[in-house]
Amino acid sequence: MNSSRDLYALLLFSCVAGYAYLFYSVSLVEAGHGTFCLFKNISGMACPSCGSTRAVIALFQGRVSDSFYYNPLGLIIASMMLISPIWITRDLLRKQESFFIRYRKFEKWLAKPIVYLPAMLLILANWAWNIIKGL
Repeated sequence: MNSSRDLYALLLFSCVAGYAYLFYSVSLVEAGHGTFCLFKNISGMACPSCGSTRAVIALFQGRVSDSFYYNPLGLIIASMMLISPIWITRDLLRKQESFFIRYRKFEKWLAKPIVYLPAMLLILANWAWNIIKGL
């Protein structure tokens, strides 16, 4: 993203879509219906993010250990869904770009092999754990 406005619009749209999907999913999870995971529906195997929706729902219901069990990535997703809209709104009201600046720094940090290689290994380990758990 080259512009803070583009990033902010994308993230705010993503958060709104994520909240809409989350609220819709609560009824599906409680009713015991299947998954919308395209990867799982096609392959029959869990994807690296399988369980993330259930993890976020469990976290918002105060069931932290269940959330971690479903998928540790849910903790990161929930944090971003809570923090991003507030921080971006603050930036827009104050006509600042502090979120954008922090995002760009994080992007540069994440591009370092010493950071992204272990992160990729953790994602693969999480994927294996999802498959073993039978998500």
